[in-house]
Amino acid sequence: MKFRLFPLLMAMAIIVSGCETDDDHHVPQDVQINDFVWKGMNLYYLWQPEVSLLGDERFTNQSELNHFLRDYTNPVVLFEDLRTSSDIDRFSWIVDDYRLLEGTLSGTTKNNGVDYGLRYKPGSTTQIFGWVRYILPNSDAASKNIERGHIFYAVNGQSLTIDNYSQLLAADTYTLNLATYDNGNITPNGESVTLTKSVYSENPVFISNVIEQGQHRVGYIMYNGFYPNYETQLNNAFGELRAQNITHLVLDLRYNSGGSIATATKLASLITGQFTGQVFAQEQWNPKVQEYFEDVNPGTLRNYFGSQLSSGVTLNHLNLDKIYILTTESTASASELVINGLKPYINVIQIGTTTVGKNVGSITLYDSPSFSRDGRSDKHFYAMQPIVLKTINAAGFGDYFNGLPPDVTVPEHIGNLGTLGSPSETLLSAALDQISNNSRAISPRVEPTRYFTHSKSDDIRDGMYSEKHLME
Repeated sequence: MKFRLFPLLMAMAIIVSGCETDDDHHVPQDVQINDFVWKGMNLYYLWQPEVSLLGDERFTNQSELNHFLRDYTNPVVLFEDLRTSSDIDRFSWIVDDYRLLEGTLSGTTKNNGVDYGLRYKPGSTTQIFGWVRYILPNSDAASKNIERGHIFYAVNGQSLTIDNYSQLLAADTYTLNLATYDNGNITPNGESVTLTKSVYSENPVFISNVIEQGQHRVGYIMYNGFYPNYETQLNNAFGELRAQNITHLVLDLRYNSGGSIATATKLASLITGQFTGQVFAQEQWNPKVQEYFEDVNPGTLRNYFGSQLSSGVTLNHLNLDKIYILTTESTASASELVINGLKPYINVIQIGTTTVGKNVGSITLYDSPSFSRDGRSDKHFYAMQPIVLKTINAAGFGDYFNGLPPDVTVPEHIGNLGTLGSPSETLLSAALDQISNNSRAISPRVEPTRYFTHSKSDDIRDGMYSEKHLME
């Protein structure tokens, strides 16, 4: 069975060669979800040519494919078997309810308001503890006695480990057991706080202000997610900075694990403005999809610096030729895209620690004739988010699988985090020092604990995605 594209028809078509009867095309109900999984991965998956089970001629007809698919009673298991090595593909995933997926990609989740990081206890490879990175406004946590820098070692009295943390912190209501922190030593202090999740929409523009630094007026924006629904808020924040005649910009992406490629392109356009119409980032898909886009519309493979929001509102460009970007080991995907995409055009000073290293993106595939949302099956709610593309900048660079290293290394210190947005906070202070003194002579104190994961590292929010499909 051979699968190919018909570019001249402006449509995606999966065909069966050599079929003579209707039975050769029939997809029985018991394998329909699996059929969707296999065909979606066969068409779009970035590493499709390297996965033998996804070979275009792996099956001679639909009947053979049906027989293969019946070996899988769980679509998730099939999906995992169709992926390449986890050392190469770290980020593809599948969900059984696309309604939750859609909400999360837009910044809406069940949330109690505590954004946290998790780290290993010193000397342990299994025991972990949590630390509060920030508290979301108007959330349950905002009304409780918990704040940035608080340490928790257990949930509901059960000590956290790499095996139980996910289940414990997934509950709608739980109690965090707090502790004191002393150079890596975690000591329970008898205090606790009970938190309850509710549906919450997070404005990713967490902080936006101006800091007077000698002769400099420094704009500071902490931006925590590339959510398309909040592009107006992002544009407005840049408008306020522009109105205050800032001379420099510090962009805080330390806890931003990614999101929309289109929104990342708009952020880069807001920072600049002098490069409208030029290539911000290029996309590389698998050979089948790449050929289709090149034949039909090569511009689809390029993301250009723009001048407007999708609504037609003019972007509040800053026209900067230098930017200071704060990063940590939680900075990923679309955040890294902004850094890499800006480098051929302006001077990017990266301050903090090395980023995740996610130079690939995904799309949402639904069980529909075109794999888009329109016409999706009403018999189930499965959807896939496989990796389908790699991004490179205008200079052709995109190989940062191991992360983007900082120009100035400054780790966060769990015992002395400081207040976000305050000139004395460690990472922001380092950026202000660069602006005032242009000095890189920083000797960072070593954090004694080792990073494990964070609250947004749940596949859905820890990603970069495109909204392109072949039929669109």
